[in-house]
Amino acid sequence: MKSPRFYAYLGVTLAVLAWGGSFIATKFAVGQVSPVTVIWLRFGIGVIILGLAARLRGQLAWPKRNELAYFGLLGLIGIALHQWLQATGLETSQASTTAWIVASTPVFMALLGWLVLKENLEALQIAGIALAACGVLVVVTQGDLMQLLQGRFGRPGDFLILLSAPNWAVFSALSRRGLQRFPATQMMFYVMTSGWLLTTIFMFSGAGFEEIALLNRDGWIGVLFLGVACSGIAYIGWYDALQVLPASQAGAFIYLEPLVTVIVSAVVLDEPVSLASLLGGGTILVGVWLVNRFPQRKLALSEERSE
Repeated sequence: MKSPRFYAYLGVTLAVLAWGGSFIATKFAVGQVSPVTVIWLRFGIGVIILGLAARLRGQLAWPKRNELAYFGLLGLIGIALHQWLQATGLETSQASTTAWIVASTPVFMALLGWLVLKENLEALQIAGIALAACGVLVVVTQGDLMQLLQGRFGRPGDFLILLSAPNWAVFSALSRRGLQRFPATQMMFYVMTSGWLLTTIFMFSGAGFEEIALLNRDGWIGVLFLGVACSGIAYIGWYDALQVLPASQAGAFIYLEPLVTVIVSAVVLDEPVSLASLLGGGTILVGVWLVNRFPQRKLALSEERSE
């Protein structure tokens, strides 16, 4: 019989593979319908899966009235706004570029901890922040840093993707109180449901429901992959694994995520794998590793995911 650690490693591996493919699936879907429609369908599926998981675990219950505003805020920041930034950005940004930029999120967590929580930054962490920033600039400009002097910042969607990184850092900071009080599956169910309900408002105010008929087979495959694998199974596998594995061990798997995206996007979307992208992405990962190597930091990479 397999040990709990075996299933924990299997869970984080499958989660990272799913999240690495999420940008490609989103790219497919937003090529056919609006980002709001993609988000609504994706998290509608995710809510069902997390709700069933919470029900089977005896964790499904209505949150208290005084907690509704808290989960509503988390749903707004972590689901509705965050996913809109990424899905809209992917209309023009490359999937591989998006993955490298999103990988810099722990840098913004460290900066938030320094600014808000008054956490100290070691010299190597500061160096890591600088390295990651340089890596992002190399990735978005494809090595042509003169673009910055000309007032250009890569593709139009790259800036929205970059905004999603500090946005997730804020969400992570706010969600820590909830994760200390609620089981992770139940917590994510509350947050995802709140975000999905907020997105429903925009579906009714736009042409979202009419757009659903525009999805072809590839579009539905992308949406189902996002909903079932990325917003459902991957979250469950990830947080269940964190109950068995040290956060540092689970977090190490995250460094594979952008590499998965680069490989899959090259095969599926025929995106070029440039030397500048690999060098910039590698610089980002080195910077993130330096930022995350000090265990006293409270905003840990491995406890929060942004896909």
